[in-house]
Amino acid sequence: MRKKEQKQSVLFVCMGNICRSPTAEGVFRSLVEQAGLADRLAIDSAGTHDYHVGHPPDARAVLAANARGIDLSALRARQVTSDDLLRFDYVLAMDNDNLSHLHKLSTSTVKESSAQITLLLDFLPGAKGRSVPDPYFGGENGFTLVLDQVEEACQHLLTAICRDEQA
Repeated sequence: MRKKEQKQSVLFVCMGNICRSPTAEGVFRSLVEQAGLADRLAIDSAGTHDYHVGHPPDARAVLAANARGIDLSALRARQVTSDDLLRFDYVLAMDNDNLSHLHKLSTSTVKESSAQITLLLDFLPGAKGRSVPDPYFGGENGFTLVLDQVEEACQHLLTAICRDEQA
């Protein structure tokens, strides 16, 4: 458990870091700011693959987020590293392939990590083990569905982090 003066840190991870994980980063950052906790939480996102490193989020993700008052425009894709597993308290995968990649990275390179590596939707009651669907090859409705799921899961995540901090 971290001392109260230390920031908790959250990393959201998907495959390319242009759809689901930057959406989750933006949503969670917005929730944290609304709760007045921005000074207590560090938030980032990354991808398991290097397909889009340096690129902004998918334009459809940006539009869907903007419609809900969430700005993703400053975000740029990056690839997750073994150092991330040491730096972040929560490493939250969008699907089981991403989760598997993170576990392999953890066991092969990072022995002393204390990060909680799990699926984001594990924080959503009744959704344990479920994936946030990848909207990349679909239409705009897929990005809306991602936002719905991510917003609800991130609300529960923030509640869990605040509860853990109080303990």
